[in-house]
Amino acid sequence: MERDGDTAENRDTEAARLEHPSGFLALTKHESVPILVDALLDLPPGREMNKTEFAEHAGVTRQTVSTYVDLLLELDVVEAVPNTSPQRYRLADSDVVQELFELNSALNAVED
Repeated sequence: MERDGDTAENRDTEAARLEHPSGFLALTKHESVPILVDALLDLPPGREMNKTEFAEHAGVTRQTVSTYVDLLLELDVVEAVPNTSPQRYRLADSDVVQELFELNSALNAVED
């Protein structure tokens, strides 16, 4: 049974968009990534963490962090702290992070 507007063309477009996401969809298409980003936005400025600490803070497994940390690096959400072993990460000082904070603040204002 098709939903209103649910055509083969729409499904193909949606599938193509999911296969080659950009921007916001690249950040949110994976179920765990919004949880990781939410946890990052909750950290004090400059807080560094390894994958285990990040996982504990976000309430996910270390494997989940390992799976998505490269995406978060690529999208300038986190940055690797140089010369750390095990590798440590922190919230990136980037336009993306600034916009995420602004979006988060706007969404929180709507909820109130």
